[in-house]
Amino acid sequence: MSEVILTANQYGKAENHVVRINRDTDRHEISDLLVTSQLRGDFLTAHTEGNNEHVVATDTQKNTVFAFAKDGITSPEAFLLRLGDHFTSEFDWVTGGRWAAEKYGWTRINDHDHSFYKSSPETRTAVLVRDGDDNTMISGFYGLTVLKSTESGFVGYPKDKYTTLQEAEDRILATDIATRWRYNTTDVDFDATYESVKDTMLTTFTQGYSKALQHTMYQMAEAVISKHDSIDEVKFSCPNKHHFTSDLSYAGLDNPNEVFYAADRPFGLIELTVARKGAPEKPAPWVGIAGFC
Repeated sequence: MSEVILTANQYGKAENHVVRINRDTDRHEISDLLVTSQLRGDFLTAHTEGNNEHVVATDTQKNTVFAFAKDGITSPEAFLLRLGDHFTSEFDWVTGGRWAAEKYGWTRINDHDHSFYKSSPETRTAVLVRDGDDNTMISGFYGLTVLKSTESGFVGYPKDKYTTLQEAEDRILATDIATRWRYNTTDVDFDATYESVKDTMLTTFTQGYSKALQHTMYQMAEAVISKHDSIDEVKFSCPNKHHFTSDLSYAGLDNPNEVFYAADRPFGLIELTVARKGAPEKPAPWVGIAGFC
């Protein structure tokens, strides 16, 4: 079979759901992560000859995730960096990898010390891609639903014989924000930056008149990059959650933008990438992150 060669490959243990309870005081804290570990390096003979001498078992990777949680979990990004440092130093032939995490939020019930409910409206994400000495951290979140009840419109679009949508100068703008941003460094306060990015996006969403969802998403990405020197690239993948004015004329009622039919499908899907001007492009770390252009 000399006509084929092994090219890209990685392997590991996916979706290790680790929950760490901090019991240092009577007031407990929860860290809840879904972690995936995948290794890259010299695994040629494992594929071509069935030689497992370099294959760090996926079960070992799983066990490492849970053992590392014993030392505590701060940000998901910091936890992934610890895993990357471990595997690339423990095994000489492991030259890099891809480590990913999703973080789920919990809130105290009536400010109780050890009772919680699952609360975060969004799911926080992090991906570390390591290739030798090069680290790329991509953070983000998905599932954050936002709505603007006025100061949004959609006019001036081309029309042909298939166009039935009526122009609107005052409509509801709603979407589920799914976003990722690429850092240009790992020397970052990831928790503080995450909160700042989220706040910047939400604040920008509220401001001014939106001429289209594309318009608002671009402004949100622009504001994030302008405010954060550590971020070179922002991606969005957002549905347009359509709200159509309900025709109440059958009942002899006017409807001045008060009652809407919320359609769940089909829906517009808007995706974009905004990058810092002059910043180096890094397409490789995005491979494997679905749903973003």
